[in-house]
Amino acid sequence: MRAEDVLGRVTLVTGKEEFLGARTVDEVKATVRGYDAEAEFAESTASDLTLATLGEMSAPSLFSAVRCVVVRGLENLPDESVEGLLGYAAAPVDDVALVLVHGGGQKGSGVLTKLRKLAAVTEHKSEELKPSEFAGFVAHEVRRHGGSSIDREAADVLIEAIGRDLRSLAGAAHQLTNDFPGERIGEAQVRRYFGGRAEAKSFAVADAAFAGRDRVALEELRWALDSGTAAVLVTSAFAGSARGLARLVSAPRGMRDADLAREVGVPPWKLRSLRDQARGWTEPGLARAIRAVAQADADIKGAASDASYALERLVLTITSLRRA
Repeated sequence: MRAEDVLGRVTLVTGKEEFLGARTVDEVKATVRGYDAEAEFAESTASDLTLATLGEMSAPSLFSAVRCVVVRGLENLPDESVEGLLGYAAAPVDDVALVLVHGGGQKGSGVLTKLRKLAAVTEHKSEELKPSEFAGFVAHEVRRHGGSSIDREAADVLIEAIGRDLRSLAGAAHQLTNDFPGERIGEAQVRRYFGGRAEAKSFAVADAAFAGRDRVALEELRWALDSGTAAVLVTSAFAGSARGLARLVSAPRGMRDADLAREVGVPPWKLRSLRDQARGWTEPGLARAIRAVAQADADIKGAASDASYALERLVLTITSLRRA
């Protein structure tokens, strides 16, 4: 933001996403402070706003003519104050940045409609993100903090590990860009810090499927998807399990557990469950399983319209291959 974008103007912040709205307010404040280090700041709730109080907050003081006034909860503006606020917004004071924050919803929408028609009003919308928009938000945060970029799969891992709280996602993106300055951030970096919870859900599905327990695998899959686990994490877990089993089945016999774990690429504690799973698998069966995982991964990334169905079909395919 530039000083001329906020001083002598009205910044209208609308929408239910509190984090984005708060960020806009902070940006206005920072812009005013950068323009005049001695600028004064005042805040009020709209329910307490009158033309007199607005005049007091926007009037120059003995110390500074530049002021930033933030009015929150615009939806609660009293009817008797509407005309006074609209009159000010039509001709704002040159050295004042007025920020009006509306929390979203229909209440107060008539005031918003009138404000949007005024030339001095600039609206910043902070609507809640759709599920498909969170990965883009993460990518934007990485660039915002000076990072190069982040892979889509890495963004999905981060979202599933952190959740869909924008403040937490922004903080995580900031941490990643600080720890990997100038690098393209991939799954490995994200999982190193944040991937544990999401992986646990995904591998529970894969472990049950490769063990031939179709009912358990389907239940775990439904639980994982309902709790927000990304489909790409499930296919990634299946791919990891298939590779581990393939290495175990083809490994030389008679190896010590420590050496075998290194050969297979798993921690030693994982060998027991892999051995249990491997009893029902042959090398040709695993080859078909790997092809099934690759097809499911392509399906969830766009080749099919229903990711949930593609994953259910993958579970049933893997369990049937093991039984065969």
